[in-house]
Amino acid sequence: MNENKHAKKSQSTDWHSADIVASLRKADWSLRGLSVKHGLKPTTLANAMHRPYPKGEKHIADAIGVKPWQIWPSRYNISIDEDGNSIGTPNRPRGPVPSKKYDTAPKKTCNVKKKAAA
Repeated sequence: MNENKHAKKSQSTDWHSADIVASLRKADWSLRGLSVKHGLKPTTLANAMHRPYPKGEKHIADAIGVKPWQIWPSRYNISIDEDGNSIGTPNRPRGPVPSKKYDTAPKKTCNVKKKAAA
């Protein structure tokens, strides 16, 4: 048999969504209830499970009692401060992503010549 079958996963991998939900349940929370508590739409934190959302990730991590970068290490740049504490910053740009349609000057869409006034 394979002896490594029950070996712990590397800390560099994100938690499985079922593990996150189970941890929330142990803390007497659900994703839906936590979303509503923080004034979000009921399904908002469920989206944070599969897509980067720093605010939602923090709400989930706080409810479980860990840091967001411990749950989703692939989403954070993790560094150690002088006291030996881990600090995680999101590894993605902030703000809206610029649209391609605004990268260049607008093109003329109509070549109609104006008639001279008589």
